[in-house]
Amino acid sequence: MMCKGIASDVITYTSLIHGVCKLGKWKEATRLLNEMVSKNIFPDVCTFNVLVNALCKEGMVGEAEGVVGVMVQRDIEPNTVTYNSLMDGYCLRGEIGKAQNVFELMLSKGSMVNVVSYSTLINGYCKHKRIDESMMLFLDMSHKGLVANTITYNILLDGFGKAGRIQDAQKLFSKMQACGQHPNAQTYSILLDGLCKNRQLSRAMQLFGEMEAKKLDINIVIYNILIEGLCIAGKIESARDLFCGLSSKGLQPNVRTYTIMISGLCFAGLTSEAENLLIQMEEKGCSPDGWTFNTIIRGFIHNKQTSRAMVLIQTMVEKGFSADASTMELIVNLLSKDEVDPALLPLIK
Repeated sequence: MMCKGIASDVITYTSLIHGVCKLGKWKEATRLLNEMVSKNIFPDVCTFNVLVNALCKEGMVGEAEGVVGVMVQRDIEPNTVTYNSLMDGYCLRGEIGKAQNVFELMLSKGSMVNVVSYSTLINGYCKHKRIDESMMLFLDMSHKGLVANTITYNILLDGFGKAGRIQDAQKLFSKMQACGQHPNAQTYSILLDGLCKNRQLSRAMQLFGEMEAKKLDINIVIYNILIEGLCIAGKIESARDLFCGLSSKGLQPNVRTYTIMISGLCFAGLTSEAENLLIQMEEKGCSPDGWTFNTIIRGFIHNKQTSRAMVLIQTMVEKGFSADASTMELIVNLLSKDEVDPALLPLIK
């Protein structure tokens, strides 16, 4: 670096290590760490935190623990960022007990716990359907004078929705606004998804109306959630209206949008329209993926249109995609009834 006129200091090395970690080049990160030490440029807590955080996000918590061990050996005290990264790593691996131990260690050290610490552990509990424990943490955070941010609320709203506790989610959404936290696009998409998945479609449409009235940025993700909710509820006409109105809103359907509509049309028995939409999708420059093909193939099979399904299987394979587990199960079932050509089986494996 010196020959290029770049001064070698701890900030420069930390930035370089951060860059190579983002690329997953762990050996290069280690080499840079050793290089800086050999030049008597000693890594500080920020340098080590970059390594710990990157390793934890990759699920390499054991290696991250090793880095923390080196920190302690060098008399560099791990800080809140270090421990938050470790907790996140444990939660990603489902090791909630270890994350809880780190959290308790932070509490024992006094003022180390912050909103990120609580949100990280709350997220871990929510991901494993331990919603009541996550709410206890949320209340504990408030009692300690820490103010939950939008991220914290989004985590809890998602947890409630996935656990089927949609009334609790709506109460929390109201509390969020009463406490002065403004819902963002992700907040609305989380709540809409929870409402749709829990068959609260009228409330979902009401919430969507509120978003429109507030002139909030309604992106394709939110439309996808609503279109899927309408399709699942059998309201294919309403789903079609939303889908067809996207261009007037300045939005273009993506692969997920098309696949959701294709699934809904097949579910309604409108397989010809689904096939036309598949053709239209490609004509508009949106290439179907494996999920799209598997969706329409299953739709044809469920609608007893085996020959059309077989044609699409061949098309799917030609485009480099393969049958997923659900599609394979249906095809094997058809094979057992001699309803398809066994010669197709090698194509879809």
